[in-house]
Amino acid sequence: MNKVSPCPEQVAMYLEKWDSLENYVLQERSLRKLFTQTYPLNVEMDDVLIKVCSLNDFYSTNIFFPFNVAKHIVELEIDQRLSDRDFSLVNDIAIVKVNGHKTINFYSFATKYCSHHIPEDYPIYDSFVEKMLMHFKRKDKFFKFKKDDLKHYPTYREILMQFSNFYGLGAFTLKQVDKYLWQAGKDYFPKQY
Repeated sequence: MNKVSPCPEQVAMYLEKWDSLENYVLQERSLRKLFTQTYPLNVEMDDVLIKVCSLNDFYSTNIFFPFNVAKHIVELEIDQRLSDRDFSLVNDIAIVKVNGHKTINFYSFATKYCSHHIPEDYPIYDSFVEKMLMHFKRKDKFFKFKKDDLKHYPTYREILMQFSNFYGLGAFTLKQVDKYLWQAGKDYFPKQY
């Protein structure tokens, strides 16, 4: 598929496509309700565990240790940091010790967890978004960064803002740009099975 340069028309087209995908729209609405109305805080283990399990199921994030992840989130006492828009929180949530000795980086999951609390300020990282950002970095040099920078959340967020500015996407929220990048990435860089 021909990779069309990002522009407001492309973003609008993909957002319209997103709105037509009933399963994604309903999943997002369900998660929004779960994270912002039913269990907005992250203090009680059972509240956090149901959010971790729901995200894991809807997004297929391969969290094989949901209890460990939920316990880690509760121990971090994240609510004030979320409210303060402490973007380093994502990387803190991501690093989880499982089975008492092994440490796993659940970075993509951590971006989703924070995003579902405050979607407009915490865009989601995904491999398709990464592919799009790397492609347009090489093609148009919209911002100077390394691939590893995408795994440092404050830097990742800055890269998305620079991407948005470079391509004139200021009328769209980071969440909308994220939806565009994910869908276009799936079209432009389909997974090979």
